[in-house]
This record gives sequence, C-alpha cells and structure tokens, in this order.
Amino acid sequence: MRSDLMKNAERNGEPGTFVLQNPRMLKVDLTGTGGHFFARQGAMVAYQGDVDFSYEGSGGVGKFFKKAFTGEGMSLMKVSGSGDVFLARDADEIFLLELEDESVTVNGSNVLAFDSSLSWDIHRVEGASMLSGGLFNTTFTGRGVLAVTVYGTPVVLNVDTPTYVDMQSAVLWSTGLHSSIRKTAKMGAAIGRGSGEAYQLCLTGNGFVVVQASEGHPVPKP
Repeated sequence: MRSDLMKNAERNGEPGTFVLQNPRMLKVDLTGTGGHFFARQGAMVAYQGDVDFSYEGSGGVGKFFKKAFTGEGMSLMKVSGSGDVFLARDADEIFLLELEDESVTVNGSNVLAFDSSLSWDIHRVEGASMLSGGLFNTTFTGRGVLAVTVYGTPVVLNVDTPTYVDMQSAVLWSTGLHSSIRKTAKMGAAIGRGSGEAYQLCLTGNGFVVVQASEGHPVPKP
C-alpha cells in the first residue's frame, strides 16, 4: 500500500523516555520509567504490550480534599506494566519539559503526563477568591519529564517587569515568581477574550510564563 499517511510512522526513543510522535501525540515507553508513570485520566489513545491503568484520583487523601475545595487538581491514572502507551488530548499541541532538580508551576488542566519521579502539590494563588474564579495550580518538583498540552500555539514571556495574564490562558510559570490576582476593570468589561477579562494573574520577579493562544476549549452550548 502506498500513501502519504504512511509517513506518520511510529518514532522510537530510548527506553523510559517520553517521545513526541507528532506535535499532538505522545509516546511513553514503560521500560525504564521505574515501572509506572502518571497521565491524565482518559488521555490514552492506544497502547502496545501488557499495560495496566488504575485510577489515582488527585494523588492521596490530602490532595483529594484540596481538589474538592479548590476545583483544581488532576484526575490521574497510574500507568504501569511493559509496553508503549500513546497519549493525546483533543488534538492539543504537546510540549515536554525536562526538570533537573527544578520546580515549575502548571495549570492543572494543561497537564497530560509526568514521570513518577516528580513530586507535586496543589497551591492557591495569593489573592485568589471565589469572586475571581479562584486560581489553584500544581507545582512539580524534582528530576523527570512533564508533558503539558496547549490549545493554541503558545508564547513564552520573559517576566522582568510586572506581567498580567488571563487566568485561563496561563499554562505554566516559574515557581520563583510572585503571583497574585489583579482586578483591572469592572465586571463584564471586555478587555480579555472571555470569562477572565476582569481578573488577571499578576506575576512579578524574574522568570518566565507560558501563555496559550486561547482561554481553553469552547464550552459546548446546551
């Protein structure tokens, strides 16, 4: 059979690595991952070999209650066994971050998968409230790979002056930055692209922030 489709053949990598098959699909070889890794529940699109998927909730009792009160957190599955696992989410673009004894703060809704060697916890942004929609994000720390998804090709902004980002558009930022919430207009003032227009995430210090070109996927109309 001849077809341009066959140009999209599986890409191989070192055992235990996260390998992008294309900009919108991730492959994880379970060999060398320490026996398992974590992924967003429902992100599996295919797998080969003897692989087990188990629901992990938000990662323990403490994190479960944090998720219950904040609405943040990730519905995770523990992926273990032997073989290759392919992950994707709504054809979003996927980017890999290799942490080397570092920390990064990520919007939980943008997390696709991560090495079991990384530790993580949920934190509230200072100044966030129910009125501003709250803002709780997940901090990853350690050595390992983290895969994030973005809806709309992102831009990386250098933060060396106060930087304001729509709360739904902020994908991740340097953990060392100071974060707070700022109200810049009356409720309903259309300065942004949607629900977050009256409140922005304010970042100060020295570091970077990744901003996606959207406020996330459109909410289906009833």
